[in-house]
Amino acid sequence: MNDNKQVKPANGKLGVLCVGLGAVTSTFITGVLMARKGLAQPVGSLTQLASMRVGKGDQKQYKKINEIVSLSNLNDLVLGAWDIFPDTAYESAIHAEVLKEKDINPVKEELQAIKPMPAVFDHNFVKRLNGTHIKEDKGRWALMEELRTDIRNFKQANGCDRIVVIWAASTEIYVPLNKEVHYSIEALEKAMKSNDKENIAPSMCYAYAAIAEGCPFIMGAPNLCVDTPAMWDFAEKHNVPISGKDFKTGQTMMKTVLAPALKTRMLGLNGWFSTNILGNRDGEVLDDPANFKTKEVSKLSVIETILDGEEYPNLYKNIFHKVRINYYPPRGDDKEGWDNLDIYGWMGYPMQIKVDFLCKDSILAAPLLLDLVLLSDLASRAGKGGIQYWLSFYLKSPMHKLDEKPVHDLFEQFAMLKNAIREMGGYEADQEID
Repeated sequence: MNDNKQVKPANGKLGVLCVGLGAVTSTFITGVLMARKGLAQPVGSLTQLASMRVGKGDQKQYKKINEIVSLSNLNDLVLGAWDIFPDTAYESAIHAEVLKEKDINPVKEELQAIKPMPAVFDHNFVKRLNGTHIKEDKGRWALMEELRTDIRNFKQANGCDRIVVIWAASTEIYVPLNKEVHYSIEALEKAMKSNDKENIAPSMCYAYAAIAEGCPFIMGAPNLCVDTPAMWDFAEKHNVPISGKDFKTGQTMMKTVLAPALKTRMLGLNGWFSTNILGNRDGEVLDDPANFKTKEVSKLSVIETILDGEEYPNLYKNIFHKVRINYYPPRGDDKEGWDNLDIYGWMGYPMQIKVDFLCKDSILAAPLLLDLVLLSDLASRAGKGGIQYWLSFYLKSPMHKLDEKPVHDLFEQFAMLKNAIREMGGYEADQEID
């Protein structure tokens, strides 16, 4: 075991500020509160349930993750949010209809006490929603400063030692990377101060505010937001962990499992068609083509990265990959994802794989949110600033610099995650990444 005194212990309270108090966040908060009381199991959370190997040979041991590294206890989390609607966490959980009332009511009073702060909102970035609980538009820079004040006030009022900020709100319209604005922090700040509403999305105000306050920031949607050279440099300068983009929940999780299976067996792929029906607020937002474009770019990158057409042109050079999301209100949060894979094997003979995943989006996302928060706080205490590549395991479109290639294979991502935890726990990072 190596000496690893540089990782500070998880002492005191950890504030968790969620951007958005909708289905995902209210499900996450309710689950945390119920787990505290021993009334629910945090299924899906590696930090709460998983064991992993540390050491080799005679030194090999299997330990829970929270035995290897110091993580905040669920009892030490202080939960808060911003939202464009004034509903409390209780009202949001009831309205979302993800959880049954019998699983909400035991923590009703605690949920009612969580009232969101007014949010930064620009209708042009999410046209399907009409927020009523929003900050007065005094310009992007002034709004960012208000968010910084919110973070400081929340930290002081709740006696928090540290804060993590996580975006669990809607997908914004597609914002292309602009060299004139997004390549340097000076240009980004200039655009914010001049109230550039085309290139500066509301989410960027949250990301800048969090980093400026020394708070790890996680982008749980496919928004451009923190995925720019300016934000990478800003986070590195302030030694603040950032990660993103987009919680890897249902269909994409299956892609990161199935695509490596095809590659491992050297089976060919002609086409992969994916479609979803979804009826919650996320589905309504993504029904707008401008917002779907952001999600589509995120989803499409997975297959082409894992199945490398340059390395294996005979198998993967001309894959036809199509993704569709359809808003279907009767389903609510119960998303159904259909996948059709046209594959081929020995002597080119065609075969098909069909997957029908009936999942609950928020049930899959909630444990990801918990793990990302706890592990981002760990990274901060370990002095890890900038992009946290090892958290790609949880994310659909892993953030990477322009000259880098992201890792999408779930099993390679898992090895990266375990290696980082080993290192921060004082052990050797001994798992090879191919």
